[in-house]
Amino acid sequence: MKKTTIVKPDAVEKKWILIDAEGKVLGRMATEIAAILRGKRKAIYAPHMDAGDFVVVINAEKVALTGNKWAQKMYYHHTGYPGGIKGISADKLRQKKPEDIVKKAVWGMLPKNRLGRKLIKKLKVYAGPEHPHGAQKPEPLQTGIGA
Repeated sequence: MKKTTIVKPDAVEKKWILIDAEGKVLGRMATEIAAILRGKRKAIYAPHMDAGDFVVVINAEKVALTGNKWAQKMYYHHTGYPGGIKGISADKLRQKKPEDIVKKAVWGMLPKNRLGRKLIKKLKVYAGPEHPHGAQKPEPLQTGIGA
């Protein structure tokens, strides 16, 4: 009888992956990023464990949305006060804080528990082409996502 080997969290090798969001469709790119953060592309994947890699997304301001979503898609949040629901369109959010569009899309695809909160911290999003993670030597993602 074969035994199932369980990998210890500190034995997982974590790489840094660079994704250029320019011209990529938001949802398709976010599903790939969520799979990388969870470690689903690795043979040692386990749903309860963080086996994923770090992801650096650049050019978040140049991400694409299909159809008329720039005008129609709304992002809502609540202030905590009665009647305090606020909304902002995708176009205004892109002008104000373009990193949030990618972060919110990926967060929606991660588990809403301790593991998900740990995984979202491994996502680094930048509006322009510059990022401060050169020392980690992030490798560009090879697959054509969201094109």
